[in-house]
Amino acid sequence: MISLRQMRSVVAVAEEGSFTRAAVRENATQSGISQHVATVEESLGIRLFERTSEGVLLTPAGDRYYKKILDVLRGSEEAIIDAQSSRETLSGPVRAGIMPVLARAALAPALERMACQHSDVSIHIMEGYSGALTDSVKAEELDFAVVPAFGGAVGLNVSHLARDREMLVGGAQSGLVHGKPVRLAELPPLKLVTPSRNNIRKARIEDYLTTHSVCVDRVMEMDAMFGTLDFVARTDWVTILPGVICAPDLDGTVRRIAPIDQPPLYLDLVQIEPARRPLSLQARVFLEELKKEVEELVAT
Repeated sequence: MISLRQMRSVVAVAEEGSFTRAAVRENATQSGISQHVATVEESLGIRLFERTSEGVLLTPAGDRYYKKILDVLRGSEEAIIDAQSSRETLSGPVRAGIMPVLARAALAPALERMACQHSDVSIHIMEGYSGALTDSVKAEELDFAVVPAFGGAVGLNVSHLARDREMLVGGAQSGLVHGKPVRLAELPPLKLVTPSRNNIRKARIEDYLTTHSVCVDRVMEMDAMFGTLDFVARTDWVTILPGVICAPDLDGTVRRIAPIDQPPLYLDLVQIEPARRPLSLQARVFLEELKKEVEELVAT
């Protein structure tokens, strides 16, 4: 009889591509993980993994088994969640990963509603960029995270959350007319603040600039959202940011916001969670509150 723990060991190796990293994730020894996998292979009479120069990879039979036991592990967790749904009050921890663009305007209202309506739920927020958040979700350090859309990854469930329009943001010295759509190719050479290459949005912005022949004079990379906002407010530099983070600047007194047009540039946001484990009731409720806030901001 193959146990759930042994299945989890197989899943960990498949998703981490390494017995060593799988052992760290499962808080186990490497020999223990290897023994679990060997027991499963012996019980099934097949090889689940092969070692290559790229790491430990699933065999075709192993890939089919991996996909099947994901359903088993999720089903086991869902049975627990279903049993707990009869409780009168919502309680327990929520560990969520939030991008800086959401932390400025969308996070606080969602947290406020959770704190008022579900006082027994303890929420832990990790703010970070997509790479770090994705790794933390895969390692089950986070229940879910909201990140820019990407190609997906083994071990993650990915679903669409919202689409937001990108804006050109600058201060009084930028020459932007607040609220007026702008075509970047028609502007003088830009002094542009962008995220670093650790951020998925960097490549998307560069592709747009190249494809639409946008002239850029100078580029400054900055992975500090509030630092970026303060810098462009004080100088003639500009930056490109999703509309959701621009909500506090709709009056145009500190920063000027111009929707990028002809063509518009969009940011698709997705929610990611571990493929092997469903969201807890309290995590689902918080995610819905956050999604509601993002949708309202995007529609503004």
